[in-house]
Amino acid sequence: MKRIGFTSGSFDPVTNGHMDVIARAARMVDTLVVGIGVHPGKTPLFSPDERIDMLRAETALITKQTGCRIDVVTFDNLTVEAARAAGAALIFRGLRDGTDFDYEMQMAGMNGAMAPDVDTVFLPAGPAVRHITGTLVRQIALMGGDVAEFVSPAVARRLKAKVPKTRS
Repeated sequence: MKRIGFTSGSFDPVTNGHMDVIARAARMVDTLVVGIGVHPGKTPLFSPDERIDMLRAETALITKQTGCRIDVVTFDNLTVEAARAAGAALIFRGLRDGTDFDYEMQMAGMNGAMAPDVDTVFLPAGPAVRHITGTLVRQIALMGGDVAEFVSPAVARRLKAKVPKTRS
């Protein structure tokens, strides 16, 4: 039986923190589905297609190293519903700190009530990426700051291309 996992986020942009969770989750499953949450009320910096392209490029090496198939999808419903639609038995969630833990425990409880067949696995962020959030990376980039230590070089280039020319 093939083990399928699911991890989700906005990935706007894809950060080293996201990649840490994806790489570790990929070692535990045969297929990892990375779900990009798309919500009509939010205005992301990158389009869903741009985020798909970034994730596919960023995860190629992980696939090669682990043998795990990584699929990238978008979804606009509940994470647990998207995980079930992907056939996932596991939802992987990264934890940066105690605040994340409290929130994610509540979510895991609610998801468990709605889908008892889907378990949540918490992956604590490594010390090198614990402080990284996509929101802060986006803000730093938009204000002309250097994001090189928070994202891959390819993502940094994409961010730089998005910065209004008056800020560069």
